[in-house]
Parts: sequence; structure tokens; C-alpha cells
Amino acid sequence: MKVFAIGDLHLSGNPPTKPMDIFGPHWDNHWARIKEHWSNNVTDDDIVFLVGDMSWALRLDEAFCDLQEIASMPGKKYMIRGNHDYWWASANKMRNLMGDAITFLQGHGTAELIHTEEGPRIIAFGGTRAYLCPGDSHFSPETDQSIYERELMRTEAALQEMDNAVETLIDIHNTPVTKLLLLHYPPFNESNAPSGFTDLMEQYNVDTCIFGHLHDQISFKRIPKEFGTTKLELVSADYLDFTLKQIM
Repeated sequence: MKVFAIGDLHLSGNPPTKPMDIFGPHWDNHWARIKEHWSNNVTDDDIVFLVGDMSWALRLDEAFCDLQEIASMPGKKYMIRGNHDYWWASANKMRNLMGDAITFLQGHGTAELIHTEEGPRIIAFGGTRAYLCPGDSHFSPETDQSIYERELMRTEAALQEMDNAVETLIDIHNTPVTKLLLLHYPPFNESNAPSGFTDLMEQYNVDTCIFGHLHDQISFKRIPKEFGTTKLELVSADYLDFTLKQIM
């Protein structure tokens, strides 16, 4: 079993109602390129993390065709919300629409026993959208502080559920544990300064933080490979040249 991740698919139906090549020729036919790599590298036994901004749709029924496209691809899919996923609805509504084809995570976490080339391992994963961090040039304390604090609460709730799930599995399977935190926004501001998210990463001993959201060369170059003891994986689709990133 392998673990992959990608973010920022920015789908809009077929044919797309919002072609992404308006943001540059590198986005031309981007979903077909992602699908080709996905089909050639992922099996139904693998896990795929989708870290937000999946569809430009405004309502859940409008997003259905995009979610169906994603659901048709190989692998066990886990999805968190991005800042452009306005279609995101209640857990029950999304589950009723998609069944078990996609698992939607928002402030929740879990753990699974997987079998890798190195042997069995427990992976704990979960997360939420996250948000702009204080000190960012776009952060306004009057409007953003409460949202930031809410997302910190959701992140910690996911990390606590991850730990609880690990405790249940570790009693049965005495194997190594890897913790993967899924966010949409990066866990710090544009200066890579510490934040409440990086504090939680340290407090809960997160091994890898996986995130997207960023789409410019300046941001691509400023992201470090790690923060403290946590490995960082930026998986915006355009950063990955429209391929999936193998995490494990």
C-alpha cells in the first residue's frame, strides 16, 4: 500500500465552465494530465489525500460531477475543505451523496494499519482547512482572528481523534506510527513564522504536514522542507506539475 496526496484540482465540470488555463498555459488540460498520472501510479489498495479546492462549484449538487470524477479514480480517497470549496456541506449531506467513495474530513482524524514495503505501520491522519496566520500581509485581526482560532480548535480536535485512534490500534498491532496532518492553508504565514498550527504540530509530534493553497513561484521557493521536527509537503497541483505526490 502507498500513500499519495494532491491539492487544488480546481475542477468545474466536463467540459470545464472555468478553464484553468486563464491562470497560465501550464494549466492547459490539467485534469487530464492529473488523471493520467493517477491512473498509472495509484491502485485501489492505496490511499489518496485531497487537501482542498477540489471544485469551483457553489453548491453541493453542482459539485457532484466533479466529485464523481474524483471518486472514479483509483485509491481510497480522503478529502478536506479548501477556501474555494463553497459547495462543502454537512457531513451527512456529503456522505448521502457520495457514500463511501470519498471520506470527508473537517476537524476529524482517524488511523489505519497499512502494509508498506518496510512492513506494517499505523498511519494517523486528519485535519481541516486551516487559515491565514497572524503576521500575514492579508491577515486582519478584526475579521480573521476568530476564524483562525476556530481552525486551530478544529485542527486540535483532529489531532486528538488521531491519537485516540492510534491508542486503539496500538493495543492490537505493536507497530511504528506515522502522523500526517492535512491542511489546506500552509501552517504559517508568508514569512514562515511560528503559529498556533506549528505549535500543535510540535505538541502532537506530527511527522508530516501536507498542504496546498499556494500557486506562485515565490511561495513555492519559500516553503522549507521541514518545520521543527515536522516534514512539510506542499502538494498544490501546479507545484507538482499536475502529478500526485507519493508521501509513503
